[in-house]
Amino acid sequence: MARPFHVYILRCSDGSYYVGHTDDLEARLAQHVEGAYPGYTSKRRPVTLVWACEIGTREEAQVAERQLKGWRRERKEALIGGETERLHELARRYLRSHAR
Repeated sequence: MARPFHVYILRCSDGSYYVGHTDDLEARLAQHVEGAYPGYTSKRRPVTLVWACEIGTREEAQVAERQLKGWRRERKEALIGGETERLHELARRYLRSHAR
């Protein structure tokens, strides 16, 4: 049986967020923490895992990652904080502003 994938959000030392996906969250987090995963997070350590969600397939994880990367900071923070109502309100506000 295939391993499930995870979509995750890291908070970087500069306060920015990094969104990624993997089929081995523990190993990928260790790579980010150690700076062994080159790119954005290696220059912004230390990093902290602030949110993760298990998703069935790589394709679904890639779609979710792209979606989260497109979100504004306040929407990511509502997700991280588990603020469901705020998350829904921000989504409604976004849809209203783009319906024109």
